[in-house]
Amino acid sequence: MKFTPQKIPDLILIEPTIRNDSRGYFLETFRQESLEEALGKKINFVQDNESMSSKGILRGLHYQLPPFAQSKLLRVVSGEILDVAVDIRKNSPTFGKHVAVELNEDNKNQLYIPEGFAHGFIVLSDMAIVCYKTDNYYEPNSERGILFNDIQLAIDWKLPFTDIIVSEKDKVQSSFSYDKSYL
Repeated sequence: MKFTPQKIPDLILIEPTIRNDSRGYFLETFRQESLEEALGKKINFVQDNESMSSKGILRGLHYQLPPFAQSKLLRVVSGEILDVAVDIRKNSPTFGKHVAVELNEDNKNQLYIPEGFAHGFIVLSDMAIVCYKTDNYYEPNSERGILFNDIQLAIDWKLPFTDIIVSEKDKVQSSFSYDKSYL
């Protein structure tokens, strides 16, 4: 596995070693000791999640408040997404900045997103199956969100606005400058 810090260094792109032969392929999707060495800290994932969505579905931008803040390790099993993480750590030099990475079934890359980031993704292919691990359980009373099309964040979701489909909950999230509950 290759671990590459992104323009916000706490976000790590993980490129697996894929072994192909006439039967198909093999790869490790998670190796705790390797990830901990790359991060320089211990990690303990406690929950696995999976979602299936159609083209244009945008999920996010979501996060949980402490003590339920979550780190995530995300990958795409089928299809392609644009995965976005926004730094919401008040004292961070990259506060309000974001990283966007295309993850798909062909590159099999993963993105590690530590706590302190709002997270969202949009499906770029006809359909996508997304799997991710979290190091804290989902706690609905701690969940918060940021409006996906916030002008200050200026995220390019790679699809025309008219093709983006969001839940009713995500349509009414707070703007980035309005929400004061950041970590």
